Amino acid sequence: MTLPWLLIYFSVFIWSAIEPADTLTWVLEVSPAIIGIAVMWATRTRFPLTPLTYWLILFHCIVLMIGGHYTYAQVPLGEWARDLFSLDRNNYDKLGHLVQGFVPAIIAREIIMRRAIIQSRAWCDFFAVCFCLAFSAFYELLEWWVALLSEEAAEAFLGTQGYAWDTQSDMGWALFGALLAISLLGKYHIEQMRSRAYIT
Repeated sequence: MTLPWLLIYFSVFIWSAIEPADTLTWVLEVSPAIIGIAVMWATRTRFPLTPLTYWLILFHCIVLMIGGHYTYAQVPLGEWARDLFSLDRNNYDKLGHLVQGFVPAIIAREIIMRRAIIQSRAWCDFFAVCFCLAFSAFYELLEWWVALLSEEAAEAFLGTQGYAWDTQSDMGWALFGALLAISLLGKYHIEQMRSRAYIT
């Protein structure tokens, strides 16, 4: 993590924390970004990630922090897109789930390849996609549990906006994001790992 990385992260984090639309929703949405930076800081010397992975994680954190500040159903970017394209709902949450597949696919792939958990590159990519889909399904279960425990924050956290197929759609976007990440960035990711002698 470089100084510019940290400056961007904490600038957005502080902005996000100032008068969020719903405090409990902010905590729920932003907590993965807080956990993420803690893990990256703890492992920065013994298992540094590639620059590509660090910057993708930062982008994911920003998406989470924006969604946490406004709640996903009220993010201005989603409102603008809804009005521009005459959509039925604010779809910023779909961007969040796309990124939920896109970024973890690269993270999982890097860990698997560098630890030589799976030797075959094709099987490594397959497992990374499966991991993202499983993680997305677990996150949907987590949202359900939170909704059961806290009816007050349920709608803001779930962000379903009355869409009956929201859960399935969220997992579909995460799957698409994982496939897209490996298709678009797979070769470049391997080049970065090789250039740092993380893999041969």
